Amino acid sequence: MHRVHIAIMRSILTALVVCSLAILRIPVASAQRVTIRLDGSWAIADSVDGNAPPSAFEHAVSVPGLVHSAKPAFADVDRYQTQEFIGTMIGKNVVPPSEAIETPGKTPQTRMFFWYRRSFQAPASKQRALLVVNKAQFGTAVWLNGKKVGEHMGCFTPGRFDLTAAMHWNAENEIMIRIGAHPGALPATVIYGGDGEKELWTPGIYDDVSVIVSDAPAIEIVQVAPRIQSSDIVVETELINVGPAREVTLRQRVKTWKSKRAVGQPVIEKIPMAAGESKTVRQTIHVPDATLWSPDNPFLYTLDTDTGGDNSTVRFGMRELHFDGKLAILNGKPIYLRGASITLHRFFADPNSAELPWDDAWVRKLLVDIPKRMHWNGFRICIGPAPQHWLDVADEAGLLLQYEFPIWDDRKPLHMELWDKNEILTEFKEYVRDNWNHPSLVLWDASNETHWSYLGDTVIPQVRKMDLSDRPWENGYNGPQGPNDPYEIHPYKFADYLFRPHSDHLFEMSDLEKPEEIKLEWKPTGPEHATIINEYDWLWLHRDGHPTILTQPVFDHVTGPKATADQNFSTAAYLLAGLTEYHRAFRKHAAVFYLAYLDGEGPHIFTCDYFRDVRTLEFQPYFEDYMKEAFRPLGVYINFWQPKLDAGVKHTFRIMMVNDTEQSMAGKLTLAFEPSAGGAAATHAEAAFDVPALGQANYDVELAVPRTQGEYLLKVVADPGHSVSPTLSRRKVRVTEVSR
Repeated sequence: MHRVHIAIMRSILTALVVCSLAILRIPVASAQRVTIRLDGSWAIADSVDGNAPPSAFEHAVSVPGLVHSAKPAFADVDRYQTQEFIGTMIGKNVVPPSEAIETPGKTPQTRMFFWYRRSFQAPASKQRALLVVNKAQFGTAVWLNGKKVGEHMGCFTPGRFDLTAAMHWNAENEIMIRIGAHPGALPATVIYGGDGEKELWTPGIYDDVSVIVSDAPAIEIVQVAPRIQSSDIVVETELINVGPAREVTLRQRVKTWKSKRAVGQPVIEKIPMAAGESKTVRQTIHVPDATLWSPDNPFLYTLDTDTGGDNSTVRFGMRELHFDGKLAILNGKPIYLRGASITLHRFFADPNSAELPWDDAWVRKLLVDIPKRMHWNGFRICIGPAPQHWLDVADEAGLLLQYEFPIWDDRKPLHMELWDKNEILTEFKEYVRDNWNHPSLVLWDASNETHWSYLGDTVIPQVRKMDLSDRPWENGYNGPQGPNDPYEIHPYKFADYLFRPHSDHLFEMSDLEKPEEIKLEWKPTGPEHATIINEYDWLWLHRDGHPTILTQPVFDHVTGPKATADQNFSTAAYLLAGLTEYHRAFRKHAAVFYLAYLDGEGPHIFTCDYFRDVRTLEFQPYFEDYMKEAFRPLGVYINFWQPKLDAGVKHTFRIMMVNDTEQSMAGKLTLAFEPSAGGAAATHAEAAFDVPALGQANYDVELAVPRTQGEYLLKVVADPGHSVSPTLSRRKVRVTEVSR
């Protein structure tokens, strides 16, 4: 009984306090932001007319998600072929020239639009209601309670819609969101993704949807930029006063993310605002003894912002990344990026994609568990952005992301000259605003393999200054826009077999024993720029093991036209790992990312990933066996690719080593010839190694070739001891009788 009486007294006291505060007109918790999450099941229907909603909604679909997962399914959804894709298929002799089209695309679908519908309960009246559709394609229009409230053309950036005038407060509200059923629903002036190798184009609201209601002044957005040298953050808060003139008390407070421990002192500032005024406030806030964010320690903070009428919380990390000459510098120290490119929007069209990209356990396995196992610390997100949840997970995992705006013009789309440059600039600005607080995002990327001066002359200079963190930009094949920006290269060695089949010399792995030549698509002037390898090396296979459209000539050469799937998988993994070792060994590149970690499957794919089962994220065994070794922080490369050796002779092998860690590594090298069929080493030799932190070292080791002819594995094991797993590098060699 005693506890009941105490609870009653507390309730009475709380009510008295709230009433007193209301009389004094001091803001209380109820005056703060309310966020209504609209993720979940929505009703969905299709139409031809974009101005007349369907009369019946007989399907359901998940938000976020894709329309091809609707129940019951829609016929022909996703089926849309662009002019670029058809042109590529004609160029590869997959379809006849008669299939060429003059229009931007074609589809068997009669529909033009999909309509999403659901209801939500609004809270008591507030001064502002804002709908945020984080990402949807293709084009977004919104109706609330039958009243159209706005449109947003961007397929990769948030749409923000003011619902205030149409809201039924403290009541049920019906919301409808219309999206294009395919790229053909967009005006030709709007970019929907420059991917000339993608056959299917998947509509859907593929990121979170929410309604944000608040009183004045409302917080539009908060940007946090770390300054690690002074242990400060620079904060810009954009406010809009949707009510009468007032003096605003702006409060900012830093906390640790996990423990919610307050850090430093709160910052309070009085700001006069006129009626309807928008204002950006910049502050510097000290974060004493800041813990730096890094791949090894992805420590996160939050910043709470309060205006009395609205409040928000953003998450950030104390880290800085820039490039200095050929090096990437993270928090004042060199770092080498290891990983892959992710073509998520190609995966959207995969028959097994379903709702996987929004399954938290699946995403965390993809971005946390597997990268740790494979020794990856970074990715390029290319040919289309990821849902915000992916970047949140990347922040927590300590991944370093190159984030690419999906422009790719190497296919020279015939309607590119129709794109509205102002629309593209607007979307780039939205792209930066939407992502600038993520510590995992360390490098903006304006395009893929693109020569378009507008990006470097106009877009990057304007959007670069928006980002207070001053992240570097990568600019496709245009050449670096800034003096310390990096440059992408795509050293596709095996592409010769497709593009130069009648050349006097087609690439062989033995060519790697020569000095590396770096091909640049621009003429460098001035200081050196870091190179980012974010694509290599033309060894793509369907998940059943047969070559893709691009790689049939390669596998005809390296495994033979009658090779089994097992032979193709084994060879692809062996060669890709060897090229990975090679690209790392010479210390010429700031990043080594293969293409692709996640990709799509289908009858007409061009590239691939190396999953045996993408639903469970199970790799092809050969791929994991070889690539896990090739990406270890202690990297080992045997600079030897001769297919055969004479029996019984002595040969000196150069072992190249790199150390991507901040501690020196010393131990024992063991070089051996082992029979491919299994059994004890036929010959072996040992040598000591000592590679400095973040350094490189080469060792020449003499080893006798076995006297018995046959197939062997030349294997080097670098064992640093001290609970660090050894690194393995392998070469396939045939031992033959001594040449006469």
